[in-house]
Amino acid sequence: MNFIKNNVAIAILVLLAATASCSFTKDIDPGDKDKEELLVNLISHVLQRNHYSPADLTDDFSQKVFKNYINDLDPAKRYFLESDYQEFANYEFLLDDEIRDSRVQLFTLTYERLEQRRKEAEKLFTEVIKQPFDFNKEEVMDTDYEKIPYAKDSKELKDHWRKLLKLSALGSYYDKMEEQEEKPESERKSTSAIEKEVRDEVKRSMEENFDFSKDIERLDYFSLYLNSVMAYFDPHTSYFAPQNKDRFDTAMSGKLEGIGARLQKKMDYIKVLEIISGGPAWRSQDVEVGDIILKVAQENDTVATSIVGMRISNAVDLIKGPKGTKVRLTLKRVDGTIEDVTLTRDVVEIEETFAKSVIVKDPEGSINYGLINLPKFYFDMENRNGRASGDDIKKEIERLKMQGMDGLVLDLRNNGGGSLREVIEMAGLFIEKGPVVQVALKNERTQTYSDDDPSIIWDGPLVIMVNELSASASEILAAALQDYERAVIIGSKQTFGKGTVQNFEDLNRWVRNSDLGDLGAIKLTTQKFYRINGKSTQLEGVKSDIVTPDRYSYIEIGERDEEFPLPYDEIPAATYTKFNKYIDFNSTIAKSQARINSNETFQLIDENAKWMSEQREEHIVPLNYTAYKERLHRLEKETEKFEKLEDYKNDLSFEYVNYEKELIAKDSLLAEKRERWHKSLSQDVYLAEAINVLKDLKVSNIQNTGVSTIKN
Repeated sequence: MNFIKNNVAIAILVLLAATASCSFTKDIDPGDKDKEELLVNLISHVLQRNHYSPADLTDDFSQKVFKNYINDLDPAKRYFLESDYQEFANYEFLLDDEIRDSRVQLFTLTYERLEQRRKEAEKLFTEVIKQPFDFNKEEVMDTDYEKIPYAKDSKELKDHWRKLLKLSALGSYYDKMEEQEEKPESERKSTSAIEKEVRDEVKRSMEENFDFSKDIERLDYFSLYLNSVMAYFDPHTSYFAPQNKDRFDTAMSGKLEGIGARLQKKMDYIKVLEIISGGPAWRSQDVEVGDIILKVAQENDTVATSIVGMRISNAVDLIKGPKGTKVRLTLKRVDGTIEDVTLTRDVVEIEETFAKSVIVKDPEGSINYGLINLPKFYFDMENRNGRASGDDIKKEIERLKMQGMDGLVLDLRNNGGGSLREVIEMAGLFIEKGPVVQVALKNERTQTYSDDDPSIIWDGPLVIMVNELSASASEILAAALQDYERAVIIGSKQTFGKGTVQNFEDLNRWVRNSDLGDLGAIKLTTQKFYRINGKSTQLEGVKSDIVTPDRYSYIEIGERDEEFPLPYDEIPAATYTKFNKYIDFNSTIAKSQARINSNETFQLIDENAKWMSEQREEHIVPLNYTAYKERLHRLEKETEKFEKLEDYKNDLSFEYVNYEKELIAKDSLLAEKRERWHKSLSQDVYLAEAINVLKDLKVSNIQNTGVSTIKN
């Protein structure tokens, strides 16, 4: 499909004219169908044109997309019957044709059927929940839902619901029965009273679930369908409906314009879940956690809009807005009083998104080490001069240096990536100018992205902490500094293994004068990146210099465990000069690995990881109370030896970076967050070993001569 933009627009106009006369299913908005067919046409074209390795639309493609889509629609098999699946299966080998012809027949069929079955399931639930659970009945539940068959009829489905609800109730029933054992006999409740309590709890929970499901719109399900198609191209290619794209932009920039509060919908009400430190709600002190927002009015509105029962995303759209504008909220307080509050919207920075640092002291307190935690490689997508992780890391290093930092730990654990630009910026803080990453384009051309600034912000000992969830940009930085032998990488056997680059494509730019509203965007893989040594991090990830066991060691969690990942390959190495200033780089690594291998805490972590992996494969759960209790007691006994992990405490102490002391004095919420972070660090065995590595590198001193050049 090698059309120019105008030809695509013409083809779309023809498509819309051709479909305008088609009949539509009674409950489906014809405008929705036009938009869906347009999206299929657009996305198919953009993928074939711009994806790094576009997939062929074959019967194999169709079969695999079909399987994943149907499974994602009803993962616990709570709604569809076997007859539904057989009807859907008529499309199993036709999805490739549907996409080529820009049809959405399978989606329309499954969506309408799901809506029908959901209403029927709500009735089934209402019938089942009225009947007491028989916890004495000998029966089990298979929780491997993907492998269990669909119910043959409504009778079987009703029994499936009964078991699902009973399983939900069993945990609470067990807890309440255990509590009864600790009470005097005269104060104990009857088993029937306890059963009624837990059944009422399940009833309330499921009613909230059904209520929430009513907020899910057709576009949400269509997004699921599109993403089932796009996942076949690779795991990181996906469709973003307009609101989801906004959320992604907010997550990457770490800021939003609004009142600075996190909201939650519970039944028909929107409740304040958290006040974001520094935001308008926090500054005003007029909004509290637990307040229910009943109405919203803009500053010039005379009548407020009720948001009771409103979809939460629509309510949020009313509440958020540009900096400097005002919004009036009608709040129901926890004590039941009703009050109007007017807030001036502002840019709210989500503090936990950004880099943070702390001074780490050894047991004697004579040496200062710096620790920087980087949650993601963020940047401001709207403002190139906005807040960015590279600049922030530079500032944190300078602040730590002012407090006498002797070594630095950069914590990239659980960092899923972000901006490639920020990686280049950050790598340059630790090396003289040179290549950082190589990128391969669709046409097999390669580019090398380099740091051109010869200055180094930190030339002392450096350790980077990673785990299986360190991905993408995290892997580029860790790989580059490992290839330069600039940093010691400590963590899991390998990182996530995402060696691809994604870009956003605004679908609206492909269509002119459309009256179908915002079409959203797609995130698609356009490049693969390679280490400066020529190897890819795709599937292989970054192999740690020092390997530590962790809870994910035996769980399928990386790119290699995805269903449709792009393959691993290699290209020629770039030319670069190793750091080559650690005298005993290799011996430091060897000493650390020996410490880890003989460390009882790490040994217990490894044993616990194996146990957790085994439990994940245990899918048969008893629904008989006695058997369930025996199983829990067995599991509790097996886990007793792992409780020591919760008691672990290292001998490190932590001190605020100077600039934060003033902020914390004014902000009790920030103080609480930092105290929580410091407490978790005091229980972090991985950090303790990272500091040990810094100590060895520090003792070794750093040479000022000697280079080793790798040439392509």
